[in-house]
Order: sequence, then C-alpha cells, then structure tokens
Amino acid sequence: MFGMVRPCTHRLGERLTAQWMAHLCGLCLALRGQAGQFARVVTNYDGLVISVLTEAQAGAERAGRRRAGPCALRGMRRASVAEGDGARLAAAVSLILASAKTRDHVTDQDGLLAHRPVAAAARRIAGVWGKEGARAGAGVGFDTALLVGAVERQPEVEALAGPGTPLLAVTEPTETATAAAFAHTAHLAGIPGNAAPLAEAGRLFGRLAHLLDAVEDQEKDAASGAWNPLTATGTPRAEARRLAADALHGIRLALDEAEFTDGRLAHVLLVHELGRSVERAFGEERHRHGAEAYGPAPGNPYAPGAPPHPGGPGDLPPPPPPREPRGLIPGCLVFVGMACTCQMCCGTYEGPWSRRRRDGMCKSCGDCCECCSCCSDGCQCCECCGCCDC
Repeated sequence: MFGMVRPCTHRLGERLTAQWMAHLCGLCLALRGQAGQFARVVTNYDGLVISVLTEAQAGAERAGRRRAGPCALRGMRRASVAEGDGARLAAAVSLILASAKTRDHVTDQDGLLAHRPVAAAARRIAGVWGKEGARAGAGVGFDTALLVGAVERQPEVEALAGPGTPLLAVTEPTETATAAAFAHTAHLAGIPGNAAPLAEAGRLFGRLAHLLDAVEDQEKDAASGAWNPLTATGTPRAEARRLAADALHGIRLALDEAEFTDGRLAHVLLVHELGRSVERAFGEERHRHGAEAYGPAPGNPYAPGAPPHPGGPGDLPPPPPPREPRGLIPGCLVFVGMACTCQMCCGTYEGPWSRRRRDGMCKSCGDCCECCSCCSDGCQCCECCGCCDC
C-alpha cells in the first residue's frame, strides 16, 4: 500500500490532502475498473504520483474528476476522485510492476509461494495483471513493453554485478521504466515540451526507489542471504546517501524546468516528501526531529479531568451529541482504511468504532515548517509551493 512518498495530512493541509486523496482513490478505482476488485491491493503511494503529475500539467478540469460513492476505506464517505488518462496510466504501471514482482516472488518461492497450489494461483493473478496492465497502457497510448523489458533485464544486470560494479549500473532498469512513465504524462496533458524534464525526474525517482529499498533492506537481506545491490557491489552507505542527495536535487531542478498549471502537490510530494523518505531510510529523521520538537498534544476540554477553560465553563459550547457507534465488521473496515491513509496519524479523525472525534498521533507537532522542515532544502517552500502558511 505504501511506498517512498508517504505524505502526512497535517503537513499537506486541507486542500492538498483533498487532492492527494482524490488521486489515491482514483488509482484504486481505476485498478478495480481495469482488473477487478482484487487488483485494488496493488494501490500504492508511488504509483499515484503519475496521476498527480498528469493533473498538475493539465489542470483538474481537463484531467477529469468524478464523484465516487461511499467507501469503507474513506469512512463510508463520498468523495471527488481523479479519473481520466492520468489515473489509467497510473493503474497500467501499477499492474505491470505488480505482475512482475509477483512472478519474481513465485520464482524465488518466497513464503507461501513455495507451495505449488499457492504459486499456481499467484501465476494466474500475475498473468491477469500483466494482460490488463498492457491493455490499460495501450488505451492511453503508452507502450508497456518498455516497463516489461526493463523489469526482465533487472535479473541479468544483478547477475553480472559484483564488487566494484557501479551502483548506478544496477539501478538503470528501474530508472528507464520510471522515466518512460513520467515522460508520458506530458503527452497525456498535451504539453510535449515537458517530456524531457519529466523523463529526467522519473529517472531519478526510479534511482531513489532502488536506492532506498536497498538501504532499508540491507540488514534483513544479509540475515536471510538475499541479494542486495549495496552489499553485492560493495557500495558504502555514505556513497548511497550522496547518490540519493544528488537524485533529490536533480528532481527539483527537473520540476523547475517543467510547465505546470498547478504544480504545488507534485512539488510537495517529489521534493519535500521524498526528502523525508531519504531521511527515514538513512536513519536521520529521528536525529533531526527529536522529541524536543514535539509539544504536548492539545487537550480535549470535555474530557474528564481536563483543566478548566480560561473563560470559564460558560464560554464553551456544549459538546455535540454522540453518534451511533459502528458494528464490529464495519468498524474493522473503516479502521483498515484509516490506517492505510494515515488518518489515524495526523490531524483529527473519527474513531472507527465509537465515531468520536480523536486527535492523531502527530497532531501535537508544531507549525508546518518546524515539524516537517519543509524549507530546509533551500527552496523557500513557503514562497514557491505554498505548502505551509508560515
């Protein structure tokens, strides 16, 4: 469900959060429409960046929005969701890559896939995803053979890699695949001049995806004996960190060269949130955002034992009447949706079973620029993308 780009709703703000959720739900529904209900399990945060980029160039009206019905993953609320070629391209890429990854796990006999009946079912699912992904790609004029070819070359590249092999030789197939997908958003939006800078942004995005995956899995791979690009090539983590920093800088420069109708969400996701992902992978976030950055959570004035309001009890409006609690199964479905979309981490949310308003775990963060350090990369975020109001 997740990926490199993991935006936190209290950092995005209300407007950008609504846009981000529209793309997330749009990708999920596009996957269902293309390959059936089960295909929604391949919804991921990184894939929806393609939908975001398409709309950032074309504008929401041209890119397409529709009103979707109630969904358990949205707390049974209706919502405006992205549709159109951007969402379909994101679905095509997600299906192709999920198909390839599933086949790879079957070949490696990972976990339950070591059992023949399970492996046979997984192969059938991967075949359906691959076929539907190719059909979805063709529907928006994208040749998914570029993705398939890059994925198929990856094992060959890894087999040839050894001590002294440049790490970027290993990341090249991933870079090629993501560059093609990013560049095609420019053609969907009708701005072909954006194809070159977005291809560069996509190439570096793919590099980061490969690098961060290798860094986060290195210890686990060493324990299990699995192949890891950093270990296989003898690349120090310091060099991987330098490559990640260069990729982040290159993505920002590439986005500056592209023409956007409204590029704020794309900028926040691909510059600020990717930067936080790099910090997480290299263990820097805890050091930079220590416990001192977080103040006490704001209290509930109606909670038992809460301190009195400065103006006296008479100044407080009466609490709203409690809503009817949800049953066990509906509450479980809502809980899964909230957990997958960070609603229980940030801001204020409705309890999945009790339906009472609750504060998320991150609600106590300070102001946007202090909490997420969104201006620390020198891009003057408050001026260029409006991601915070400070």
